[in-house]
Amino acid sequence: MKRVGILTSGGDCQGLNAAIRAVAKALYEALGDDVEIYGIKNGYGGLIYGDYQKMKKNNFSGILTIGGTILGTSRQPFKQMRVIDEKNGIDKVKAMKENYKKMGLDCLVVLGGNGTHKSANMLSQEGLNVVSLPKTIDNDIYGTEMTFGFQSACDIATEVIDCIHSTATSHRRVFIVEVMGHKVGWLNLHAGIAGGADVILIPEIPYDVEKVAEVITRREAQGKGFTIIAAAEGAISKEEAAMKKKEFKAHRASLGYPSVAYKLADDLREQTHYEIRVAVPGHFQRGGSPCAYDRVLCTRLGAAAAKLILEENYGNMVAVQSGMIVPVPLSVVAGKLKTVPVDGELVRSARDIGISFGD
Repeated sequence: MKRVGILTSGGDCQGLNAAIRAVAKALYEALGDDVEIYGIKNGYGGLIYGDYQKMKKNNFSGILTIGGTILGTSRQPFKQMRVIDEKNGIDKVKAMKENYKKMGLDCLVVLGGNGTHKSANMLSQEGLNVVSLPKTIDNDIYGTEMTFGFQSACDIATEVIDCIHSTATSHRRVFIVEVMGHKVGWLNLHAGIAGGADVILIPEIPYDVEKVAEVITRREAQGKGFTIIAAAEGAISKEEAAMKKKEFKAHRASLGYPSVAYKLADDLREQTHYEIRVAVPGHFQRGGSPCAYDRVLCTRLGAAAAKLILEENYGNMVAVQSGMIVPVPLSVVAGKLKTVPVDGELVRSARDIGISFGD
């Protein structure tokens, strides 16, 4: 009998249920009744506090197209993992190891993003058998070309930009669409290109507000009475990029704006005579049914994760490399961020067709 635990950790996204389903179905297909799957609720929190249940085969039916996660999720910051929970007096790492043993697990399957993978690697180093799947709408996990959830979120962000075009054109306005992405700009870059944005602002390329204003002025001179700016929520100005981390945080806190898009809007109002509006799709980008691409990707990743379990090839994340699904050691993945190459082909292609990055 093989016993496998599954948890989803961090922010939710499309495809989590599809990936859970693929892991389970592949294990049932290979082992039949010789496998037990335990659903660990609400991320690492469930593993810490012993909130889990033995799953049935029918728990994994009909969930391919459903957004969110049937197991629930939560954020358990990696920095706090070795900090004792003073309220309950719980040593989190010790508790996770004990609950792993209580369930009699042969392997723990973890679906999550960067912070989740740091903790997964830690548990692997602590002696647990761990296999992980790369989940995040940001597509910023090191070691994989693609994460599930990214394409679904990109489709939504692109549709928002598409819809903004009609109202921006009708009213001759400047619109700033704020796309998710705190530390990296993959989602905004792809959605901005796909949606025909005139300016794309990403964290990797600090912007000059005067350069952005020049785009608006130039388009007006060309008879184009509107401008679409796709701004990642982590976009920063050149002045902010020169600040130290603490100085930057204090600066942002003192501004009093709900997000970077609203600050940029005010700055541009001072530079141009245009009406400027802000559209923030926010968590819409995480929600809803996974797109066909993500359903296929989740199926491939889930089946590959099950294969690693059957082969007892633990301590790995299943990843996409050169279009193939391959195992990558958690020690290679953990603590690294996959950022947008500022001189990469995608950025160069955008520049070649006249898209500005505000620099």
